[in-house]
Formats: sequence, C-alpha cells, structure tokens
Amino acid sequence: MRIAIVTDAWSPQVNGVVRTLQTVSAELRAQGHEVLVVSPDLFASMPCPTYPEIRLAFARTRAVGRMLEAFGPQAIHLSTEGPVCLAARRWCLARAFPFTTAYHTQFPEYVAARTGVNPAWIWRYIRWFHAPAQSILASTRSIAGTLNAHGLNHVRQWGRGVDLATFSPAVTPDPVLRALPGPVLLHVGRVAVEKNIAAFLDSAHPGTKVVVGDGPARAALEAKYPHALFLGGLYGSDLAAAYAAADVLVFPSRTDTFGLVMIEALACGTPVAAYPVTGPIDVLDDSVAAMDEDLDAAIARALTRDRAACAAFGAGFTWAASARQFVSALVPVHAEALAA
Repeated sequence: MRIAIVTDAWSPQVNGVVRTLQTVSAELRAQGHEVLVVSPDLFASMPCPTYPEIRLAFARTRAVGRMLEAFGPQAIHLSTEGPVCLAARRWCLARAFPFTTAYHTQFPEYVAARTGVNPAWIWRYIRWFHAPAQSILASTRSIAGTLNAHGLNHVRQWGRGVDLATFSPAVTPDPVLRALPGPVLLHVGRVAVEKNIAAFLDSAHPGTKVVVGDGPARAALEAKYPHALFLGGLYGSDLAAAYAAADVLVFPSRTDTFGLVMIEALACGTPVAAYPVTGPIDVLDDSVAAMDEDLDAAIARALTRDRAACAAFGAGFTWAASARQFVSALVPVHAEALAA
C-alpha cells in the first residue's frame, strides 16, 4: 500500500510524536508498504511562539497537494493539527478524498499551561480539525474517552512500541549513574512546563534525582534544584544505560497521552512511579509500577517491584504491532478518485 503521512512534527524536533512517526514509518516500509512523509523540513518555517524548538511551516495547499498527487497515495494520514496538515486537509476535502487523523498530544492543555488560554477555546479548533476524518487514531482508551466527551466519536486505538533491540534487561547500567547515592530516581522527557517535572524535583523521597532531556524549562529548573543532576538529551544505547542504572523512573506528567519513556524503562527492567492519570492508568500495571496522588508514596512502592517482571511487561510492546494497528485503521483512497 502507498501510504502518505503528513505531519508538522519531524526531526530535528525531539519528542514522542516524532519518534512514533519515524519508527512506525520504518516499520511500515519493512512490512512492504511504500511511505511518503510530508513534513515541515520541506518548507520555509518560523519558530513557534513560546516553543521555538518547533518550527511552523509555510505550507501552501497547492505545494502539499502536488507532493501528494505525484505520490498517488492509497491512504492518507494527517498526524498533527498544524499548518502542513491543514494544507493537506484542505486538499483532501476539496477532492472528497478520505483521510485519517491522530490525536497525539493534549494540545488544549499544553497551550493552556504555556499561555493561560482557556482550553475550551482550543477544543473548538480540535473538533473542527478532526471532524471530517474517517477515523481519529488515539493511543489509549482514556484519550478515546476524552475525544468522545468532546463530540468526536469516530476513534480507533493505535498503540505504541519499544525498540527491544535497544531497550532490554541485558543492557549494562551506566556506571556513573549506578554509583550515585541510591536509590537513583530518574526522569526522562522534554524539560518543559507541561511535563510537571517540578513535582518530581519537589518530592521528598531520599535518593539522587536525575533528569534526562532538554527543553525550554531546563535552565530555570537547574537553577532552582541544584541538588538534581541534569544530563541533557540521551539517545539509543546511552539512554538505555541510564534506564538500566535507575532504581525507578518517575513520570510526573498529568497531560501525556501515552508516555513512551515508561515502556522503554520497563523493558530495561526499571519500574515506574506516576500519578493515576491518563497515560499511566492505560499503560501501566500494578505489578510493575505504582500510581498514587502522593508521588513519594508511588516512588516508595515502585521500588519494591520485581525488575524481571518489569522487563517482561515492557517486552509486550512492539513497533511491528503498532504499525499493523496503524494500517488497520487507515481508510483507502479509491483508485477512481486518484485517477480523476
């Protein structure tokens, strides 16, 4: 199948959406599909206000349409709600082409956290953007429920995976982190206000707090929490070694739709402490994690979990299965429509 994936999130951005799309695209190709990715790096762009790491592309409908038309897609997926996907959406609607969309991030809540804008206003846009899609892909049941509550009922589930060749219990722990006064409490993710990292850094549980990742809030958090160790971004085998060296991954976000870092940590044998909110409640199991509104209590309980059980649980998430689920949710563009 020729699959066109249109997205406003792509490298050099570093986030869960980009990792998901890049990995699933590679899996789709490995499974025999032909994939075109229409991404913001193909157009002139400007920094997103309040989030300069994200570039907003100047993507004209005609330019995006030419790329899609030349590819002749048998299915079209619009992955984000930004300008590149808006151009593709206009092009599809003008030709009555079916398409699917995805709800990757709690966009209304993120905008509210950064700007103070009422999220109800953003939900108007979200409903408008996704309403014409034949199906909306959501990572968990809770997110599907959120979309349903806002009048978007044509939702299909699309799970996530782990690169089990990189993240596994066989990984050698980072010796520097392993030598820190324990327990080693690790956070991995973008260092941004919506990730609620301050809740982790304010926790009273003894041990060494380590933050892996970069982002707009890093400088302020480093200044406010000098007792914590900020390592910046780690990737691949270096990230796996950090997971393996940690005694627990602390995931304080209340806004993530899934949380890839949780299943990567589990695959390395590291238990997870989190709040009982969307994302953790859908992904985690009490045998490998602890969820509590008291984050210190969650950390304490997570430290008692069996690492072998964590690794076995994490190994149940594969990108091959995620890619197959993605394909099953696509809606075909009929050949006669393409030829028109």
